[in-house]
Amino acid sequence: MNPAIRIEGVTKRFGSIQALAGVDLEIPQGEFFGLLGPNGAGKTTLISVLAGLVRPDAGRLAVMGHDVVSDYRAARRQLGVVPQELVFDPFFTVRESLEIQSGYFGIRDNAAWIDEILENLDLTEKAGTNMRQLSGGMKRRVLVAQALVHRPPVIVLDEPTAGVDVELRQGLWNFVRRLNRDGHTIVLTTHYLEEAESLCGRIAMLKQGRIVALDTTANLLRRFSGHTLRLRLAPGAALPEALLPRLSADSGGEHVLALERCEDLEPVLASLREAGCRIDDIEIGKPDLEEVFVRVMHRD
Repeated sequence: MNPAIRIEGVTKRFGSIQALAGVDLEIPQGEFFGLLGPNGAGKTTLISVLAGLVRPDAGRLAVMGHDVVSDYRAARRQLGVVPQELVFDPFFTVRESLEIQSGYFGIRDNAAWIDEILENLDLTEKAGTNMRQLSGGMKRRVLVAQALVHRPPVIVLDEPTAGVDVELRQGLWNFVRRLNRDGHTIVLTTHYLEEAESLCGRIAMLKQGRIVALDTTANLLRRFSGHTLRLRLAPGAALPEALLPRLSADSGGEHVLALERCEDLEPVLASLREAGCRIDDIEIGKPDLEEVFVRVMHRD
């Protein structure tokens, strides 16, 4: 079975800027995949190359086995992209925009699927509204709808919830999860790392046009992050000297200790008991993707 996306040795330069510096990536069918990186890392360029909007300087890309250059018609039909920018035609209503998008792919009698998309994205009441009259969040919903209108097996979401309210965000992710359960491959770029952590089974991190980390979300959390222990000791109590190597932050009377494993908690508590320290407050923090991201981006 062909992977949903195959990227081999892709490079792209814009003048003096090396946007992509040899990207190799394979995403199996049915995966919910995260593509993360700081601004300027090359995420949008990679998506643009995949969608055929930009020609790579070198390398090959394929969507569901179809080369994006030599077999571009078939590759386009397999892919739906939600762009980062709000791009829309101001002369049509929401429904007309979706019907026209269907026509681009030669699809007729698509009303039932359009109705389902409108309902799931909470756009039914806006179906007859001109695009110019929509709020920014509503326009972004329409972009998602346009990417789905031809039922592509691979869906790329480039910052889909930027500037979107919490209610829509939850509704959107419920819909996208359902699409993924139905077999669609989802590729997500987002600066909301908690979204990537909860949604994506595997994550690649881009830095200066290169993939610098690629693994399952669980493995990344284990490799680059750990638990934290926040302590507030009783007034006058000092942190035992044996625990100072674990100290990662100390401010306002609160001590933050690093724990590599949950099993490290008991020796810490034992040291506090032996030193006669009374604990006023304690909290265990779980590893999160934000900490992983910061550590990966600051590695040499």
